[in-house]
Amino acid sequence: MTAPRARRADYALFRPLATRWMDNDCYGHLNNVVHYALFDTAVNGWLVEAGLLDPVRSETFGLVVETGCRYHAEMAFPDRVMAGLRLGHLGTSSVRFEIGLFRNDEDLAAAEGFFVHVYVTRDGHRPHPIEPARREAFEMLRRPPAKGKPATGRPATGRPATGRPATGRPDP
Repeated sequence: MTAPRARRADYALFRPLATRWMDNDCYGHLNNVVHYALFDTAVNGWLVEAGLLDPVRSETFGLVVETGCRYHAEMAFPDRVMAGLRLGHLGTSSVRFEIGLFRNDEDLAAAEGFFVHVYVTRDGHRPHPIEPARREAFEMLRRPPAKGKPATGRPATGRPATGRPATGRPDP
């Protein structure tokens, strides 16, 4: 038996994503690999904007060790996509991000997927416990926010976890 499709209300945070002309395949819909690119962009875009990842300088970062996707409905360029994010599981050094892709203004997910990241050290790529500031931010994805209070993805301190600008770019 197939689980029911997720609704927007099942997710804690949303990120708008664009489809591109080149995303459509010969069948007239987004090729399956595009869904994974959208998942990756949603998760890593949030991590960078929340100050939880600096791709060049972060001492630890998440490596993808498992992914999955369930397709429910077709999407195609020029659809607008909203990616919903939520926390599926938080372990000592791993986190499971669950992502719902919503076409245009639809309430039911067109696709649902997940990425499991294992946090590792930059030098040596050995598993490393997730730091408290990251854990706090990840916990914000555990449940949908209270009505009228959008999730920002920032730790409760209001500062990015790295102390760098929320863009994740190095300080000038």
